[in-house]
Amino acid sequence: MGESDDCLFCAIISGRIPSEKVYEDETTYAFKDIHPKAKVHVLIVPRHHYGSVAELAKSDPAELAHIVEVAQSIADDAFHGAYRLVFNTGRDAGQSVFHVHAHVLTGETLDE
Repeated sequence: MGESDDCLFCAIISGRIPSEKVYEDETTYAFKDIHPKAKVHVLIVPRHHYGSVAELAKSDPAELAHIVEVAQSIADDAFHGAYRLVFNTGRDAGQSVFHVHAHVLTGETLDE
């Protein structure tokens, strides 16, 4: 999979585009969303380029599980462990960057 030259998130992960980093390790990068929908809104992305969560789950289920662990850690630090985890898949579902990313929403009580 690797990096895609025209992908916004690949450019953020590589440092070509600045971001406000929240977490990183050898497989995963997390940064603050520039248009937050909650008090804490973090995007978690795998370093390897996968187009959707379904593609990630099929190709690297351990990375998908790791993303959930990172989300829990962010929520533990930001808001006593409660969080919403959202993957938009496909343009009609609101996906605008086609590099799989999890939205972690936390830091406050969220409406249903």
